[in-house]
Amino acid sequence: MPVNQQWLNQIEEETLEPGLQICDPHHHLWDHPGSRYLLEDLLDDTNSGHKVVSTVFVECMSEYKKDTTVALAPVGETEFVQSIAEVSASGEFGETKAAAAIVSFADLLLGDAVDEVLTAHIEASPNRFRGIRHACSWDSSEEVRNSHTNPPTELYLNPEFRLGFARLKEFDLSFDAWLYHSQLPELLSLAKAFPQQAIVLDHVGGPLGIGPYKGRRKEIFEVWKNNIIALAQCDNVVVKLGGLAMAINGFQWHKQELPPTSEQLAEATRPYILHCIEQFGPNRCMFESNFPVDKVSCSYNILWNSFKRVTTEFSDDEKKAMYHDTAVKFYSIKD
Repeated sequence: MPVNQQWLNQIEEETLEPGLQICDPHHHLWDHPGSRYLLEDLLDDTNSGHKVVSTVFVECMSEYKKDTTVALAPVGETEFVQSIAEVSASGEFGETKAAAAIVSFADLLLGDAVDEVLTAHIEASPNRFRGIRHACSWDSSEEVRNSHTNPPTELYLNPEFRLGFARLKEFDLSFDAWLYHSQLPELLSLAKAFPQQAIVLDHVGGPLGIGPYKGRRKEIFEVWKNNIIALAQCDNVVVKLGGLAMAINGFQWHKQELPPTSEQLAEATRPYILHCIEQFGPNRCMFESNFPVDKVSCSYNILWNSFKRVTTEFSDDEKKAMYHDTAVKFYSIKD
């Protein structure tokens, strides 16, 4: 979905708590026909007022290799982002360390054979490669777009997937889980089966609000809420607070005459964010931008202002954890 920068520019705000350090643990980089989001674009956003000291890149099928096997093609994305991270680390473009950690894709349905792919990712980025995301977001409705990696139904329950998943611990790698709220029980099963594997739930678990889920927000919130309570009992799982400005969540901000203010964003997302913090605790929560995907609805400055409005009553130590320390620890970032 295209970003309308002119539309976003209609709402501007003074940055709240500009001195609060942020590690943004979830953004993408790509150069697709008609859609470009590279280092310059990212830094334009991160330099819009908030103190973003480091970021984490998460896979998005960008710059895959074309001269290798299907299994090894995603290593091209790691090489691509590693080169961008090196440029950023030079300090020539500011103090933000973009892509200080890299999360890439490997097809865990390869089972034990995924070792070759994981080794290649590590060789491509020995100092930044930290983990794998293999999304399982799938829904039977044609009105809900399934994940970019086209997963089969019940991916996280698949025995072959779990063989590949088991290899992550051997390589000391983390796992990013992207799924829809209806699939949270699948992740719960996976987390319980592998209690020593570090897992982060992306985008508060993907509560849908489109297609057959439109107009059912209260009902879906209760289902989501109970699944989050169960998942939070797994000590190996942490959660990313964000991703709620995507079109799939059904708030339809991108269809309004004006983009939302941070107050409007905070009002709508507060129940989800506060429930996650209540269940997981600040030390297992990390705020994320999910840019440029969430940029369809709001600017970077407005988004982080909304988060800060939600956490206004939290202590300095709790904020430090949620905005920086949890992400830095999870992804082993030195900033």
